[in-house]
Amino acid sequence: MKVTNRGLGRISIPMVTPFGKDEAIDTKVYKELIDYVITHDMGDSVIATGTTGEAASLMFEERVELFKAAKEAVANRCKLMCGTGCASTKETLELTKKAVELGTDFCLIVAPFYSKPDQEGLYNHYMRLADETDAKIMLYNIPIFTGVNLDPKTVARLAKHENIFGIKDEAGINPNQVLDYRLHTIDIDPDFIIFNGDDVMLLPTIAQGAQGIISGSAHIIGDILNSVFDAFELGDNAGALAAFTKIFRFCQSWGRFGRIHPNPVLRPAIEKVTGLRIGPARGPLAPMRPEEEQYLDLMLKELGKV
Repeated sequence: MKVTNRGLGRISIPMVTPFGKDEAIDTKVYKELIDYVITHDMGDSVIATGTTGEAASLMFEERVELFKAAKEAVANRCKLMCGTGCASTKETLELTKKAVELGTDFCLIVAPFYSKPDQEGLYNHYMRLADETDAKIMLYNIPIFTGVNLDPKTVARLAKHENIFGIKDEAGINPNQVLDYRLHTIDIDPDFIIFNGDDVMLLPTIAQGAQGIISGSAHIIGDILNSVFDAFELGDNAGALAAFTKIFRFCQSWGRFGRIHPNPVLRPAIEKVTGLRIGPARGPLAPMRPEEEQYLDLMLKELGKV
């Protein structure tokens, strides 16, 4: 694997959290899944308890347990990033300190959700985390779930801190925001890392300067995501577009029937490809419907995954 970007590479996989009986986390399957994506070269690094891992539905102790399991499963084969963002600064601070204590390489910290802080509140939140922990922090912008957007000017202010090295952007509200982030940070930190978080924006964001992607679908199509990067870097525009079109069709299927959160469809897709029992998403996310499964099977066959 070609690994750059502080060891995160071009593709970082936010691991789904397997659930067993009574929606209990299944760390055995979790470790097996991490081993699967590493040995099958689906990505360059992994993330514990991100959005794909349903972090907002996990308790503090469960997230800590998953940090431990991920650290054991990775076994120094790749970099580990732990999602430590919570609704409050206090809890985020405590969870971030715990992740660092357990040996994570980086922390992915989503903007606080529900309270909708203004830009100064967001700045103060991240600065406190950077000042009061030893974490190497990647900011995480996903307004569709948090209700707030990290403004490029705010990101530029945060990029001055030595412990804040990058951002994952899944804005959805501004297709050019990756470029805005790049223009606002390049003179502050030329090595500031910007990762896209939306598969259907992969090619446009690479063209804007994104160095990589954080992708839940990489559990099963990491090879195709890689081919987009390879073709783009070689100047093969036709090849990049052909591979990206496959990804676009596949990932758009998650919301084909009105879903916003893809996990109830992504989880069974991973089961079908890997043979591991991941289990359904935790409530309140509704299980996959028959029409969704029918279309999912069609897409997986189209990609040659089943």
